[in-house]
Amino acid sequence: MTPDANSGMNPGARPRTITVALVLVISLVTGGWLLEHGARSGPVRTKAEAARLFDEVFVHIYRHYVDSLAASSMYRMAVEGMLYELEDPYTSLLAPDKLGRLTETTSGNYAGIGVQVDVRDGWMIVISPTPGSPAEHAGIQPGDRIIEVDGRSTHGWTHEEAQRSFRGRPGTSLALRVERPGMATVIPLTLVRRPLHHSSVRRIAMLPNGVGYLDLDAFSDSTEREVTRSVNALRARGARSLMLDLRANPGGLLEQGLRVADLFLGPGQRIVSLRGRTEGANRDYTDSTKQLWPSVPITVLVDDKSASAAEIVAGALQDHDRAVIVGESTYGKGSAQTIIPLGEVGGLKITTSRWFTPSGRSISKEVDRDDDDSSADPRAGQRKQYTTSSGRIVYDGGGITPDVIESDSAWSEGVRTFQGALDRKVGLFRDALADYALALKTKREIASPQFTVTQPMLDEVWKRMVARGIVMDRGIYDESSNVVAPFLSYDIARYVFGPEAEFRRRVANDRAIKTALELMTGASTQKSLLDRALSRQREQRALSNE
Repeated sequence: MTPDANSGMNPGARPRTITVALVLVISLVTGGWLLEHGARSGPVRTKAEAARLFDEVFVHIYRHYVDSLAASSMYRMAVEGMLYELEDPYTSLLAPDKLGRLTETTSGNYAGIGVQVDVRDGWMIVISPTPGSPAEHAGIQPGDRIIEVDGRSTHGWTHEEAQRSFRGRPGTSLALRVERPGMATVIPLTLVRRPLHHSSVRRIAMLPNGVGYLDLDAFSDSTEREVTRSVNALRARGARSLMLDLRANPGGLLEQGLRVADLFLGPGQRIVSLRGRTEGANRDYTDSTKQLWPSVPITVLVDDKSASAAEIVAGALQDHDRAVIVGESTYGKGSAQTIIPLGEVGGLKITTSRWFTPSGRSISKEVDRDDDDSSADPRAGQRKQYTTSSGRIVYDGGGITPDVIESDSAWSEGVRTFQGALDRKVGLFRDALADYALALKTKREIASPQFTVTQPMLDEVWKRMVARGIVMDRGIYDESSNVVAPFLSYDIARYVFGPEAEFRRRVANDRAIKTALELMTGASTQKSLLDRALSRQREQRALSNE
């Protein structure tokens, strides 16, 4: 029987009344349960109360939560939640694979064939073989395309997949098939993996006017020995001053940071002070040996990726006026961590102390734990002043502030604009560059490392971009020629002439290196170098105030 529209009754009145009554009853029932089970909520004063609270919450979630959860997963979530609430991005659980990578980074030791590759057009393209490695002995060259590994096509492999395949137990063999620009036939190679050591010193070179250049990319267990050997080699080649490049150096072993700083400081000079809760976490580290090169003026290059042990070295040399710091403010990681092995589950990386430079400053940058922008420091503008050994003013917080700030902001803005126009097809642009560079190598059209990037060469890159489906206004591309041309020149130099030629091209466009060279040229003592830096600092301040 259907309701009569003219009967005067509201057909929804009775159901709505029942619904309201049910909601009231449910509220009373659940409210009573919540009052009963939540009566003990409030401040937890003792360890026993805290443990009881955890157990009760754990049991209720395990029994009543809408989705079933394994007890092991719940314990894992509890641990991760505890670590999250510390609001410390440097304290974390390390899965076995991450712990293994960290161990490899800090030791520098691994077993493999020793080849650096990049992914271009879906294939493994060799950047360079490691000196003395099985790959070098087999004759692998920059620009070679590795198309097969043990009979499997490498097309579509990620960089991580390639690295896993190249590494393995010492003594095991690896069959490769390689295509080389200019050769019609595929090259079959069989390499035997062996123990290798990744050097902390990425490169040494002689720059103009007797400046020795040393690029240090990490602090592993052999860094002090490598730096000593490298500086001695530069001195033997006529270096009268030293440029130590710590840019993009994420740090590593604290002990090695201390030892590297020790090389450049004198007996009794403090390197760093650690402060923590336990007795072992409170230490003052002081130089105990004579300087090996006391008459050599030093400049240190840093940027926003220089962190941890790299900052300890830069801060110690700056505070003792032993080096001029050039570049951008560093990352700002003023704490030290300890790794605690946890068996099969991996390990715990835990912050055990904060460190302070010789002048007493902490360079820690406070960053929101959910904010990936490490450049945002809420304490900016509230930084305290400290003084170096000679009375120069330095600041705490926000990383190590260089004595001479140098960053190519116009270049960086141009790169960002061009990348924005590429959108998600930056990888395809890089593929186009490599493809053209390898084509030039095949045709042997580039005769000298001092080649010039011409407009027809830029046009060829444009054609390859369009062929790969990159949609961009040609006017934007032409306006970005000052960005495209250097990138193209680096790829051509790398694949046609090798990593050394690429390095020379990059040095010519590196503003931090050029500024450091200007300061160092003719500066025979550290004091004269510091005086020049102070003059440049005054000029920069005057320009910023205009």
